[in-house]
Amino acid sequence: MSAPRPAKPRRGARLAILFVALAVVAAVAALWLWRARSSTPANEGIHTATVVRKDFVSTLRLSGTVGAVQAISIGAPRIAGSTIEQLTITELLPAGTKVHKGDVLVEFDAQPQIKAFLDKQAEYKDLVDQISHKRADADAAQAKDQADLQQAQDALEKAQLEVQKNEVVSRIQAEKNNEALEEAQANLKQLRTTFDLKRQAAEADIHDLEIQRDRAQEIMTHAQENQQRMRVTSPIEGTVVLNSIWKGGSMGRVEEGDQVYPWFAFMQIVDPSAMEVHIKVNQEDLLAIDAADPATVHLDAYPDMVFPAKLTKLAPVSQTGDFSDKVRTFDATYRIEGSDPRLTPDLSAAADVQIARVPNALVVPRDCVAMDAGKAFAWVKSGTGFEKRAIQIGAESDLETVVLSGLKENDVVMKGTASAAPPGQAKQ
Repeated sequence: MSAPRPAKPRRGARLAILFVALAVVAAVAALWLWRARSSTPANEGIHTATVVRKDFVSTLRLSGTVGAVQAISIGAPRIAGSTIEQLTITELLPAGTKVHKGDVLVEFDAQPQIKAFLDKQAEYKDLVDQISHKRADADAAQAKDQADLQQAQDALEKAQLEVQKNEVVSRIQAEKNNEALEEAQANLKQLRTTFDLKRQAAEADIHDLEIQRDRAQEIMTHAQENQQRMRVTSPIEGTVVLNSIWKGGSMGRVEEGDQVYPWFAFMQIVDPSAMEVHIKVNQEDLLAIDAADPATVHLDAYPDMVFPAKLTKLAPVSQTGDFSDKVRTFDATYRIEGSDPRLTPDLSAAADVQIARVPNALVVPRDCVAMDAGKAFAWVKSGTGFEKRAIQIGAESDLETVVLSGLKENDVVMKGTASAAPPGQAKQ
């Protein structure tokens, strides 16, 4: 007897199986489309970075120049009583020379002062001789005038005696006596007036010569003092720093043979053990600076030299910028901790101020973070593509960003995304 044949499935059961298979295919297709929209295949032109955990440090670079905490400017001496406009340097200590208080720093040409002294010395002696002769002549003239005055006085007294005889002499003789008395009186008065005028004139001539003598003596004294001023000594112990001056159509360091104007500061004596950096802080950076922020100073001339520094001064009032009245700057001073023989004034320097520090933070390059509707996100590598992931960010610097959430250490993220989607991916 043969085995029974299996029963054929019903039509409804076949349709159910078909619907289940179509549903599975549709689900797979939907999943594939979703993955295609949220990720993109790997692309060799895409640059990536790895999320790292480290101490995040944000710095602000400020540019300035090096100066000394204690520095004294040395200028050409003022020439008293002279019309000399410039002084010629004959001897000059080179830059970097260490000096003690009282050491000779610079000597100027003293020949003009010596010549002025000798010229006025001869003039002074000549005037002294002239005054002596004038006084002798005046004394002789006064003696003669005194004799004439005495004769006139005697003549007046004699005329007065003769007038007393008028009662016993003739009328004509009496009139003669009166006329003689009047003449004697007039003569004595005239002699006295002339005597006073002669004395005043003689004293005026002598006084004029005395003024010339005193002036010549004053110039001699000035010349002697100026000659001593031609040698300038150091007021403190320190190091010589030579300033730049305008010569030959350009700026250059002062040298022997150069001419400088009186009071012009061509040199400094600085204490190299205490230096600082003078900086003009832009108004936009002012609020980011705090006295407690650590800083390091770098020198453009010596890239290998790095010094710690501390903010010591910050001006409360701003100044106008060099190129616009709308841009304001604030004067700041950072004290350099440490010293080096190469650390001299006027060197260009940069102070890197640490304005933020987050220890043990997740950090990514700043260009790995993009913004969409005010919210941050990153493209994170997922399989063969990249997945758009919302993140929360913290402190930022010019190059790096702290990630507070949304990423973990060693995640690979796309660089240079800005706010656009990766190549081949539509922006969501």
